[in-house]
Formats: sequence, structure tokens, C-alpha cells
Amino acid sequence: MLRENQSHVTEFLLLGLTTDPKQQVWLFAGFLAMYLVNVVGNSVIIAAIWREVHLHTPMYFFLSSLSLVDICFTTVIVPQMLVNLFTQNKAILFAQCLTQMYFFVAFGITDSFLLAAMAIDRYMAICNPLHYTTTMSPRHCILLVTASWVVSHLHSLTHTILMSRLSFCGPNSIHHFFCDVQPLLTLSCSDTSVNELVAFTEGSFVIMSPFIFIIVSYVYIARAVLRVPSGGGRYKVFSTCGSHLTVVALFYGTIISVYIRPSSTYSVTKDRVVTVIYTVVTPMLNPFIYSLRNKDMKQALRKLVRRTQ
Repeated sequence: MLRENQSHVTEFLLLGLTTDPKQQVWLFAGFLAMYLVNVVGNSVIIAAIWREVHLHTPMYFFLSSLSLVDICFTTVIVPQMLVNLFTQNKAILFAQCLTQMYFFVAFGITDSFLLAAMAIDRYMAICNPLHYTTTMSPRHCILLVTASWVVSHLHSLTHTILMSRLSFCGPNSIHHFFCDVQPLLTLSCSDTSVNELVAFTEGSFVIMSPFIFIIVSYVYIARAVLRVPSGGGRYKVFSTCGSHLTVVALFYGTIISVYIRPSSTYSVTKDRVVTVIYTVVTPMLNPFIYSLRNKDMKQALRKLVRRTQ
């Protein structure tokens, strides 16, 4: 880890969630199970949507895109963590660490933009049904998804370049189970004020702007639902949004508590637990949340199962 006459960190040690060997066995089994459920569940959602013609609508197009991103999101983190738990080798090269951080941030932000696109879709379907077909055309939907990916990767590239310019010459132990922005900033021995300023301003804007879109969309949706005369009608209209609202609450409730605050308030133990929820648990639960309360998805899944038998 020494290069020439200057101490320079070339690798980091991911300390993970615990150093207790017995707990690590249970963590390995638990995270492997959750990862497999995530990959299989989201893959089934994608397959069911693309095989059923009547599901080729904007809402399900966004849902299949979200399922794909959820698979990528957890794949960036969990396999590396499982290898570290299994081999007891916690080392990760500096370049690998930056690569993991890049894709983690990119897929995480893509997730938030796709959730915003789904909220806009529900707003148009409920509040402006006469303009729904033209506004949410296949071309516009593809543009929304493409823009989500492009903006997210540009955002991630900015933070990765800024991180690569920092010097790491002291401790190299990361008290986390993957390479995240805040834990890396705490290890740098150079001035991180620019990184923190960009993370708090531009980062907050990128995270909060989709969230604001979602909130505004649901304010208008709620107003439209309250105008429906019958209670049964109101329930039917708003039930189409229940799954999406659940995922939004889980995703943003955890991610805002970790990232929309100064790095001086960073808490190792608390943030690791909260991070597990939005990086592993929420993507695993998404297929169940979107399928259990959705008749169309249930029918599509039954047909998919019959075809595979």
C-alpha cells in the first residue's frame, strides 16, 4: 500500500455489517436469499410484462424498466459483499471501489427518476385521461426512460470524477458493506469541501426533484379522486396508485435520511442499517408490492407459470 516515497491508498477494506464470524454466516445466507428473490422476482415481472400484449402500456413499461434497474442496483453491491463474507477477504482495489460507487449512484438515481415517471403516468391517466394517449405515447415513454438513464449517469460521473481527484493517504477501512460516497469522503486526507458542496446542492436537487414531481402529481391525483362521487369509485381510482406510493415511501424515506444532510452528521451504524433497506430490501419487495394488489399482473404471472410448466 506504499507507493514510491508517498503513502497512498491503493485499496480499501470493506468492514461490512459485522466482524463476528457467526453473524457473518447468517448474513451470507440472508443476503444471498434476498438477492436471489430480487433477481428472480424482478426477472419474472419483466418476462410477464413483455409476453402479455395487454400489459404493453406506459405504466407497465415503466415498471419493467424499474425491475431491470432494481436487478442492476443490487447486483452492483450484493455479489461483492457475498464474496467478502465467504472468503473473509475484505479488500477492494481503489479503481474497483470507484467503479462500484459510480454504478451504485447511477442506478439509484435512475430508480428515483423512474418512480417520478410512473407518478406522471398516473397523473395523466387520472387527471387528464383525454390527453393520456398522446402525452404518454411510446415515443415519449422511451424518451423519459432514456433521459432517466442519461441524467443519472452524468450525475454519477460528476461525483466519481470529483472523488478520483481526492487523496487517500491515511486509514483505508470503510465501515460499510460497499463503496458509498459519504464513507469515502470521511477517509480522504485532502479537502473535500467541493465534493460535499456538490453532493449537498446538485445531489439534493437530483434526488429531490423527482420526489417533488411525485408529491405534486399525487396532490392533483388526490384532488381528482376526492371529486369522484362514490366511495367505491374513489377506492378503485386510488387503488391503482397504492403500490407505487408504498415503493416511493420505502425508497425516499430511507434515501433522504442518509444523503440529504451534512456529512458531519454521518452515523456508521445507523446509516448501514438504513442503507440495507433501500439497496436490498426494497428492490426485493418491489415485485411483491406491484403484483399482489394488481389483478392484471396476477393474471399475467399465472399465464407465465402455465407456459413454463
